[in-house]
Amino acid sequence: MALNSHRIVFVRHGETDYNAENRLQGQRDIPLNGKGREQAKAVGRTLGRALADEMARLDAAGEFYASPLTRTLETMELARAAIGLAPQRYQLSPILMELSFGDWEGLTWAEVEALDPVSARARERDKWRFVPPGGESYAMLVERVRPWIEAREADCAVVSHGGVARAFYHILAGLDPAQAECADIWQGRALIFERGGSSWLG
Repeated sequence: MALNSHRIVFVRHGETDYNAENRLQGQRDIPLNGKGREQAKAVGRTLGRALADEMARLDAAGEFYASPLTRTLETMELARAAIGLAPQRYQLSPILMELSFGDWEGLTWAEVEALDPVSARARERDKWRFVPPGGESYAMLVERVRPWIEAREADCAVVSHGGVARAFYHILAGLDPAQAECADIWQGRALIFERGGSSWLG
């Protein structure tokens, strides 16, 4: 399959308290906060207005997928309800879980720099390939999600995470690592990958 042969509607989960505090969330199972729940509803309303027919088609085909973490499940179900779809009709995919920050999860970047300044500097030199203690690099994440993308046989909708969006940018939109690692990944908006490019909706 050509990697750009299907359209993927990608939604990053809404805000959590960890996001608000600039804590490394990784694979910790943190729920949405109030702002995050409103963001999930808002992106659902946008998708319902702009892509109503496509959302209905993907729903009928069973082509909605979510990371199994609480913040993505909540985002998926609130967004689907706002679209007008049955909230719990979607598939779980552990492959779509966030990048693991390992021992750094739960810390702010300031805390990481204080506790492990050598590793923090090493990451600044090569964010894409750096592996946090007990975690994974963006390069490793790309290799994790690439087979899932290659296995898609139809258009689909995905609710996942910021790190996964960066991997999708690299694989599907051709961004080099330096571009992908610093790209804005908005909460409360949908990112459309198609024809070798990407665009934001809403």
